[in-house]
Amino acid sequence: MARVIVDVMPKPEILDPQGKAVASALPRLGFTQFAAVRQGKRFELEVEGPVDQAVLDAAQQAATTLLSNPVIEDVVAIRVEGDQGGAAQ
Repeated sequence: MARVIVDVMPKPEILDPQGKAVASALPRLGFTQFAAVRQGKRFELEVEGPVDQAVLDAAQQAATTLLSNPVIEDVVAIRVEGDQGGAAQ
């Protein structure tokens, strides 16, 4: 079974309080290598059958109309994981 992965991130100009909270906690836990954090969302859409361009187009439409808020978020990636049945990504 294939899985279409959709990654959504806050737009760069939008404040990210969750990312800031994580960024401030990292040094306290000994992780000093990281200068900033932005927190996003990952959606996994399972697909029965092959993933073709029509499935990817539907995932793009779902991502922009339901999975993200286009006012404050960007869909940054849509990709396929798992058994693709020979379909292109």
